Amino acid sequence: MQSYIARRLLLAIPTLFGVTLLIFLAMRVLPGDPLSAVTGEGGAVFVLNEEQLKAARASLGLDKPYYAQYLDWIAALARGELGKSFWKDTPISEILARRAPITFQVALMAVILSWLIGLPVGVLSAVKYHSGFDVGSRIVVTLFMAVPSFWLGLMFILLLVSLFSWRPPLDIVYLSEDPAANLQMTLGPSLTLGIGMGAVMARITRSSVLEVLHEEYVRTARAKGLRERAIVWGHVLKNAMLPILTFSGVIMGQLLAGSVAVERAFSVPGLGLALVSAIYERDWMVIQNLVLLYGGIYILINLVVDISYALVDPRIRYR
Repeated sequence: MQSYIARRLLLAIPTLFGVTLLIFLAMRVLPGDPLSAVTGEGGAVFVLNEEQLKAARASLGLDKPYYAQYLDWIAALARGELGKSFWKDTPISEILARRAPITFQVALMAVILSWLIGLPVGVLSAVKYHSGFDVGSRIVVTLFMAVPSFWLGLMFILLLVSLFSWRPPLDIVYLSEDPAANLQMTLGPSLTLGIGMGAVMARITRSSVLEVLHEEYVRTARAKGLRERAIVWGHVLKNAMLPILTFSGVIMGQLLAGSVAVERAFSVPGLGLALVSAIYERDWMVIQNLVLLYGGIYILINLVVDISYALVDPRIRYR
């Protein structure tokens, strides 16, 4: 197991290298740079003359060739230096330290909610195959799979504001500081993301459980007189967990990296909102480091999911 983890971590190095190269080139190929907002592009108010523009580019290192800019960024990363935001002059490490816990909490709550919704609904739908519950649950699941998360978030906001006079805090409030205020800020986006992912989880669980229910050992367990509940929850679900674990790892990575629209809709001060602001402001350094962080999160989550396979299914061994 240790050698397998070491190999996977070594393989992560070229993957992260590819991520850095792609995001760096994307930032340089797309029109506009951090100075475009102050040089008159896009209807900006402030305009620099040629000398001021050259001095500003030199101070940011934008006058260097692309390969030199890339090597400077990689060297700074190797030293543990993430740089600063162009506009706010705030260290990126400070942005991550303040906002990452909120994004991680929203993603974790959404994954837990998707399990609480998806597993029972999927299992019962498979056990009651072609029953009224199965047909009704499939209709509801398909509906929530089709509804975009940002639209569902807007509906939640209208419902919470109109019925409960919901007023979330505008600044970052951590769970350890004020649990009530923190949940006001994070519960809405967690419900929005968790319900949509729970629908997909229910569909995957139903398919996996249906496949396992037709195995011979299930019929043998029934012939021995085991109760149906013990068969389903003690034998069937355990052997149907691999696809569920795989999907859980995928959605955890997606939620950490892709909850941008929902964080924007609920004004949650997480990494997603920081990324949106950086894109609007063309803050290259913030965008580069956040995307690199997301790439590292995906790699780590995939590794954890792979290791969990061996814990769920003893037949799987890593050498």
